[in-house]
Amino acid sequence: MRNSSCNQNKNKNKIIDINSIKVVCKDCSLQQLCLPKSINENDIDLLERIIERKMPLKRGNHLFKEGDTFKSIYVVRAGSLKSYSSTIDGQEQITGFHLPGELIGLEAIGKGFHPCSAKTLETSSVCELPFSDLESLTHQLPSLQQQLLKLMSNEILEDQELMLLLGKKTAEARLAAYLLSISERFKQRGFSSSEFYLSMSRNDIASYLGLAVETVSRMFTRFQEDSLITAERKHIILNNKEKLRQLAGITPNDNCQDVVAQ
Repeated sequence: MRNSSCNQNKNKNKIIDINSIKVVCKDCSLQQLCLPKSINENDIDLLERIIERKMPLKRGNHLFKEGDTFKSIYVVRAGSLKSYSSTIDGQEQITGFHLPGELIGLEAIGKGFHPCSAKTLETSSVCELPFSDLESLTHQLPSLQQQLLKLMSNEILEDQELMLLLGKKTAEARLAAYLLSISERFKQRGFSSSEFYLSMSRNDIASYLGLAVETVSRMFTRFQEDSLITAERKHIILNNKEKLRQLAGITPNDNCQDVVAQ
């Protein structure tokens, strides 16, 4: 996460131009950990020393499996992953999808092992932050600890919002809210919010939303017939976001990401 401005100022003990750093890191949620407003260049160097850039993982590879000992937090650099728990009959219960710039593994901090598995949906790459190193670094950089607690708090809030969604909304409302959430997450990363590629299968979406796959397929067809979306395999275009918001029960002041958890 180093750029030319960092190299040029390497021997200067001053606050870095945060905007120039974000040119490189703008799509990465590590900016919430490594780029607090008051961070200086020496602190960035400390953080960079513990970051491990992993080799790309092919589609279907596991980043970690349920029950694995917790060692690191990961950030998606490219591609996408899904997290899931295994049911008694060996099926996958999807608990989340992870896009570029999003953190994976926070839920394992408390118990010391991963309560779910994480698998790539396409060829993907991640950055690894060994937690023991990160924890030690927070003693030197209190702002990192504050940001980490904030992220954990957001995880709890998102879980609560997901339970509310699954417990009270209709099938079409769940799918509409999900599409709007994905749209918002792409927008925050500088991509199109109206046209995107869904790397997850209909089966995975159905599992995540607590619906039958036939219901999800039927809702996609209905949305397309009503000209709300254009769906060609996994290529999605949102044609009428306002109508989707109405179906999802989202007001203009609501944040779509607060309705469906990451």
